[in-house]
Amino acid sequence: MTDYLVFICKLILKNSSLLPHVNAGTLTKEEINKLGDRLMKSMRDNIYDPVLKFSLKNRFLVISIFILPKAFRVHKVKTLYDKDKIVYNFVNMDKIFPSRDIKVSEEPKPIKRNIQTLPETFTFEGEKKNLQEYLDYFWSDGMIVIHKDEIVYENYWLDNNESKKHISWSVAKSFISALIGIAFEEGLIDSLEDPITKYLGDFKNTGYEDVSIKDILQMSSGVQFNEDYADYDSDINRFGRAIATGTSMRDFSRTLTKEKEPGTYMHYVSINTQVLGFLLQEVTNKSISEYLYEKIWNPLGMEDSAYFILDDVEDELALGGLNATLRDYAKFGLLYLQKGRWNDSQILSEQWIEDSYKTDGEHLVPGVRDTSSNPWGYGYQWWVPGFPDNDYTASGVYNQYIYIAPESEIVIAKTSSNYKYTSELQMSKDMHIAMFRSIAQHINPLLE
Repeated sequence: MTDYLVFICKLILKNSSLLPHVNAGTLTKEEINKLGDRLMKSMRDNIYDPVLKFSLKNRFLVISIFILPKAFRVHKVKTLYDKDKIVYNFVNMDKIFPSRDIKVSEEPKPIKRNIQTLPETFTFEGEKKNLQEYLDYFWSDGMIVIHKDEIVYENYWLDNNESKKHISWSVAKSFISALIGIAFEEGLIDSLEDPITKYLGDFKNTGYEDVSIKDILQMSSGVQFNEDYADYDSDINRFGRAIATGTSMRDFSRTLTKEKEPGTYMHYVSINTQVLGFLLQEVTNKSISEYLYEKIWNPLGMEDSAYFILDDVEDELALGGLNATLRDYAKFGLLYLQKGRWNDSQILSEQWIEDSYKTDGEHLVPGVRDTSSNPWGYGYQWWVPGFPDNDYTASGVYNQYIYIAPESEIVIAKTSSNYKYTSELQMSKDMHIAMFRSIAQHINPLLE
């Protein structure tokens, strides 16, 4: 269509006595109007009328090509978390949304295995719970435990297996954080204190104007946003419907407004990560998928391909659209456990790893407080559950996790299809941390 419009413009100008004036930049207002009238007539005669006639004659074809796919997607989004559909949907997101592939590593390298047993029970709020019973209760469909550099436990349930690519939801945010860290180390980002609008000019006069990259990383942007998945009218659900119907994520992100002073209040806003994704695209001049493959996926020897969900303008859903196998999620966690070092290469700086789970502001520390909307602490797109352990976790809705316990040298990657999540929320998160800590203590008896 664009090429055709250019052709029409050239045709009009070619046959117009106004051409010399165009070249000289001396067109009068009347001449510009005259030229515009000619252009509109050509467009009407050559584009609009033929398209309208074709559409009327081929209504079924037009509906099939342009309307039915969006209608199907809207329906799938509406039923995405239904009890009888959620397990299938969470490992088949590419059948619902457009996606971009991330190739398998050029040299896939499996993690060594030394299989052990897990504890039968764990303690939560002073009561012993059966571990397998609660893995079932939360509709767990996969879990891997790594101790040091060995897989000591791996299992799958429901319809999942080692080769299926499971939606990460907000676990993807921690991958975006890693890429921001790499871009920063490469000098593509001058300072984390820079306002995001230094790099994204189209976010001026939005809720993100004058908000630093660091405050966005730490979910302290001050942007107003309702993240309640149980509320049909919440901003996050409104966002999901907008994407399903074809609205670009960038356009949606620019509609948000400021609520609080940046850097003073921790409020989880998924769109913050989406804006970080736009930042990555801008400074790297690459898609997120390309940059992820180049800097992490290929160097770590990921065993399988992966993919990112896209919107209709082919931007990745940075806030939660990564789909990968459980083993590759676990390997990413191992990179953090090893302080960013992989074999003989420093993939991610040790300082960035430390800063990722460091709570360097009163509003970021774990605990119930007036300066945060969540009892967990927060770093650079990583959650910090807090006392008594020095652990941290990537966490996605419906109970997706990459859990890291540096002192016990444990990584746990877990995927789930817990349709009950919206009614359980913080309880399910807290219970998972209790499970993970019990597993870590069982595997590494030095902590007992």
